[in-house]
Amino acid sequence: MTERSENTVVILHGQEDLKVETRALVAPGPGEVRVAVAAGGICGSDLHYWLEGGIGTIRVREPIILGHEAAGWVESLGEGVTGVAVGQLVAMNPSHPCGTCDFCLQGLPIHCTAMKFKGSAMYLPHQQGMFRSLMVIGAGQCFALPEGIEPGAAACAEPLAVCLHAANRGEAVAGSLAGKTVLVTGAGPIGALCVAVARQRGAAEIIVTDIQDATLAVARRMGADHAINTATTPEGLAPWQAVKGRVDLVFECSAAAPAIRDAVSCLRPHGTLVQVGVAGPTPVPLNVMVGKEILFVGSQRFDREFADAVALIGSGAIDPRPMITATYPVTEALAAFRAASDRAQSVKVQLSFADA
Repeated sequence: MTERSENTVVILHGQEDLKVETRALVAPGPGEVRVAVAAGGICGSDLHYWLEGGIGTIRVREPIILGHEAAGWVESLGEGVTGVAVGQLVAMNPSHPCGTCDFCLQGLPIHCTAMKFKGSAMYLPHQQGMFRSLMVIGAGQCFALPEGIEPGAAACAEPLAVCLHAANRGEAVAGSLAGKTVLVTGAGPIGALCVAVARQRGAAEIIVTDIQDATLAVARRMGADHAINTATTPEGLAPWQAVKGRVDLVFECSAAAPAIRDAVSCLRPHGTLVQVGVAGPTPVPLNVMVGKEILFVGSQRFDREFADAVALIGSGAIDPRPMITATYPVTEALAAFRAASDRAQSVKVQLSFADA
């Protein structure tokens, strides 16, 4: 591992003001490790911060290092650290609930009122993210992977954890996905990984919809049986809309009103709609949902599913690499963000910090 003298970071100073800069190195404190970041994935929230200066009411109010999907090699250990070793490849969990608020004490750490989530501008000071060549983080947030796993695949643990949580939420009310007909609306990174999770859990038939052929092709490689471009083939869902619907469960990953309407039209009575995609106020066909007695389940982020995601990637049970459509050196971060914002060509774009 090459000794580094400075830390390269991808930092947002304000709307459309993204820069690659250097920062002083920081040594790990007690209970912390320093990770030489190898790969980091650009998420939709990173794009919102860059393009719009925020997400809804959450605004970027001070410079923030972006990124919350990353993996790298443990470089050094702080005092008292056990469980990880120098030289191990680890995926880093960006989520750090406080453990003491009412929701944490109720076993709902996802809803922690003092959540520290890397790369988030929700609070001041902002939580600085993972797009940096050297990352100091709590050892408990590092999950080791076996030899032979690529850092790019390991960096997909965070979005995979989101999808595992969505599947767990759906199965909690609808039962196992095994043998079921599943529809995934939206073939971005979360949609592609929901396809992979449904396949890994034994779904009998998986349909995915989007309005981009490139993303649908990736979803097929991730395990979809049918890929339908609803823009060019608006009647493509007809076989699953027949009678009162043939789909058992939908992962709605777009938050687009037309996709939600399609989802509801395909669900059978007592079917389950798991809403994973988020946006502002969105119209939904409540009359049809009520008439079919559809179960609506919200899903956000993850908890223990991060460890499960690392285990699935580490064992090869889920391979996220087909959705990685491009990797850019960190010095070309702006080009990477531009590519990631073009859904006609990109699903998951990653940054490489290997030479930073």
